[in-house]
Amino acid sequence: MRRYDTIIGALVITWLIFTGFAVAGTDDPSAATESNRYQTHYRTITVQNMEIFYREAGSRSAPTIVLLHGFPTSSHMFRNLIPALADQFHLVAPDYPGFGNSAMPDVKVFDYTFDQLADVMEDFLEKIDVRQYSLYVMDYGAPIGFRLAVRNPDRVESLIIQNGNAYVEGLREFWDPIRKYWKDRTPENAKTLAGFISPEGVEWQYTNGVRNKAAISPDNWNVDLRHLTKEGNPAIQLALFYDYQNNIPHYPAWQAYFRKYQPPTLIVWGKNDYIFPAEGAHPYKQDLNNIEFHLLETGHFALEEDGVLIADLIRKFLSVKLASK
Repeated sequence: MRRYDTIIGALVITWLIFTGFAVAGTDDPSAATESNRYQTHYRTITVQNMEIFYREAGSRSAPTIVLLHGFPTSSHMFRNLIPALADQFHLVAPDYPGFGNSAMPDVKVFDYTFDQLADVMEDFLEKIDVRQYSLYVMDYGAPIGFRLAVRNPDRVESLIIQNGNAYVEGLREFWDPIRKYWKDRTPENAKTLAGFISPEGVEWQYTNGVRNKAAISPDNWNVDLRHLTKEGNPAIQLALFYDYQNNIPHYPAWQAYFRKYQPPTLIVWGKNDYIFPAEGAHPYKQDLNNIEFHLLETGHFALEEDGVLIADLIRKFLSVKLASK
């Protein structure tokens, strides 16, 4: 009987641990509440008559970090960063229209431009009552986030820039077929770009330039392909490829914002990125005086290999910069 009692006791303890009633060696339910305080919540809100999905964690009384994802992903790219920082910060990570779990209106009824995506994100932040924040921008998140910063400079407390471009030096060979599409918007030139949203093309964006491909979960491209392969989504991506050219004329205004407002800025850049190479990271040092600069030995999606390091850098950076304000 003693053996069976031991087995039953072990099963009960295991159940208690997984259900949250036994935490850190105690069966105090308040301990479970403490451990779950910073869990990520998955929410949807209506913005401009569209459902916008977002992840949120941390106390709303803590400093807020708005996390703006890149192409071809969604807020899924921040799935590990959010819980890593939620004990000290309030984190919000939306999916843009056409990405992740947000609405995907047809290109005939919604104008997929970076101006429009910035408008939606601005309205989104208003609706969830986020007024002061640091911006984490990556890839597409940079032209969206920098538009928000220029429109509302007093709301942006700091910048965290990860492989997000604001200088012509950062647009190199990868962009040649897209430049060709800008000059001649033909089905033939569009067909060349289809490879960027193919299974092989999406996987390449995650694995090119990394130290260890075995460290990169295939869940990344499989999750992205869920929205990229929906009917109508390839047309959305083509529209944004085409509109990316309209970010370039904004570069001088963004650079002027950097020089005038000098937001504290943390650069964490995968230096082996072929899409946004390190040549696009260095020019930030010309315009920003209050900058901490890190080139990391990884690729486009630096969080996949160096997420722990980036979380630690953000924590240390913001603890100093926000405390000094």
